[in-house]
Amino acid sequence: PTTVNGQGNDFGRQYRTGVYYHSEEQESIARARFTNEQLLYSKPIATELKSAMPFWPAEKYHQQYLAKGGQNAEKNAVEIIRCY
Repeated sequence: PTTVNGQGNDFGRQYRTGVYYHSEEQESIARARFTNEQLLYSKPIATELKSAMPFWPAEKYHQQYLAKGGQNAEKNAVEIIRCY
């Protein structure tokens, strides 16, 4: 949660981490959790906390990307993801 705009070896704004709330109650709960979690890290938490905005699913050709390439996309899969 302390890496700005990055996930593993991928970097850029599209790889940012965020928590997006839909109500004031959710925002309050998330802010409290951020405060508690920050105690576990020496660097500031970089995860953004913002109000949820409209969401648009990716184009059809992006859906099931790994499975289409013959890779395992199941939760807790241990196979290394191949880039192509």
